[in-house]
Amino acid sequence: MAENVISDNKVLKLPDSAYYLPNFITSHEEAQLLEKIYSSPKPKWKTLSNRRLQNWGGLPHPKGMIQETLPEWLMNYVKKVGNLGIFQDKLPNHVLINEYLPGQGIMPHEDGPLFYPTIATINLGSHTVLDYYEKPSNSENLDSEMQLKTSRYIGSLLLERCSLLLVQDDLYSKYLHGIKETTVDILDDNIKNFNLCSIQNETELCRQSRISLTIRHVPHTVKANFIFGMK
Repeated sequence: MAENVISDNKVLKLPDSAYYLPNFITSHEEAQLLEKIYSSPKPKWKTLSNRRLQNWGGLPHPKGMIQETLPEWLMNYVKKVGNLGIFQDKLPNHVLINEYLPGQGIMPHEDGPLFYPTIATINLGSHTVLDYYEKPSNSENLDSEMQLKTSRYIGSLLLERCSLLLVQDDLYSKYLHGIKETTVDILDDNIKNFNLCSIQNETELCRQSRISLTIRHVPHTVKANFIFGMK
């Protein structure tokens, strides 16, 4: 069943592999998640220049993530994503929660080798548009972020409220992804998953405050007592 759901929702107009599942959660589940996120202790939030975030499960590190138990309200959705089989026999053990206000975004980047090469993102509160770019080769000299965005751009994905995005294979490892800093998104032929979206007749969407739950598996974990030399 899970394999059929995944294969039926594959994005065919981008390199392998992206899968888009609209209405992965209900509006009631969305409201419950938002309530839990915004009632989290204030020290749980880390403020960056363009967004706020929360780390759950530990802080990924090249020497190993000191694993923390995920709260039950997150585990319910970690298991729901894990049951799709995209992490094979592994259970996701880390959730990064990002808050984006209208006009906020993130520069093109990759998630890197600290994680199992699969990423799942649940979207709450608002849509966004996720843009994909070819990585510049080592020999290329790109003078600016704008040059990267114009010369290496390959397409975008519309992420609706309550949807799930799954990314793996070459699209995870060989391409960059980012979100433009804008308040209005134009829906045109650059949106490569439009046939899978619930929204069909709109030509532009205004952004609201958005929360993303990025669910991943960190293979290298260590226990706190090992780090601190305790038995």
